[in-house]
Amino acid sequence: MANLADIQLLVLDVDGVLTDGTLIINGDGSESKSFNSLDGHGIRMWRRAGLKVAFLSGRASEPTRYRAEQLQIDYCLQDCHDKLPAMEKLLKQLGLSEEAIAYIGDDLPDLPVIKYAGFGVAVANAIDEVKQYADYVTTHQGGSGAVREVIEYILKNTGRWQELMKRYLP
Repeated sequence: MANLADIQLLVLDVDGVLTDGTLIINGDGSESKSFNSLDGHGIRMWRRAGLKVAFLSGRASEPTRYRAEQLQIDYCLQDCHDKLPAMEKLLKQLGLSEEAIAYIGDDLPDLPVIKYAGFGVAVANAIDEVKQYADYVTTHQGGSGAVREVIEYILKNTGRWQELMKRYLP
C-alpha cells in the first residue's frame, strides 16, 4: 500500500461503486442510474482539496457521462472492457505512478487495477476475490456512500480534512 499522502488521483468504477449496480433500462431503451448525493459531495470536496478524479467504466452509458459532467470529473473513461491498460495509458498521460492513485471497485474487471493501484479499495458488497486483494474494504456498500467513506478516510489521514471543514465550520 502506498503512502496516502502520495495519492493525487481517485479512480472510480461506476456500476456497483457509484451506483448499487442496478441497471434500469426504460421502455424506450434509455438507461437510468441512481447516484448517491453523499458520494457526489465527497467528490466535490476531493476536487476542492486540489485532487483529481476519474471514472473508469467497462460500460458506455449516457447517465455516467452526464453525472461526470455534473461533478466536473477530470477524466471519464467508458467502454473500457480491459481496465488496466486504460488506467496505465491515463497515468502515462498525466505523468503519474501507480502509487499516486486510489482505485475503488467491486467486481472481477476491477481486480487488475485494484492490485496495481497504490491504494486499492473494495466496496463492502464487492465479491470476495476483490476484497481479498484490496488495501481497504469499505463499511458502506457501493451506491450507498462508499466513495464518500474512502474520500474522508484519505483526506482525514493526510491532514487535508480540517482545511476543507473551514467552509462549513467558520
